[in-house]
Amino acid sequence: MADSTRPGVRVRRVYEAPEPDDGARVLVDRVWPRGLTRDDARLDAWAKAAAPSTGLRRWFGHQPERYAEFARRYRAELADPERAQAVAELRERAAAGPLTLLTATRDLDHSHAPLLADAVRGHR
Repeated sequence: MADSTRPGVRVRRVYEAPEPDDGARVLVDRVWPRGLTRDDARLDAWAKAAAPSTGLRRWFGHQPERYAEFARRYRAELADPERAQAVAELRERAAAGPLTLLTATRDLDHSHAPLLADAVRGHR
């Protein structure tokens, strides 16, 4: 999921074992992943503010047919000052080296993480 014009930003599940090329490992979920200890997660940061709001997350309910609308609403949320600041901080990390955004979501293709990765890369 890396973009050749920007520093490496990729998305992985937090339950996967860390890899040497992960770079900075940042959890981007609002809720701590079930069954995972902080030591096992091996995180550099937890960017709760970059996650979708609780209301949006509950509305979406990981239903793929709602993904297009979820993506539209989440992109709008990323413009909120608190989330925009979180994206800016993730961009700073990405500028310093590889960045891996971590989520507990099973279906990465229908999650907020790739949308956030695009925002960090400067795409909309």
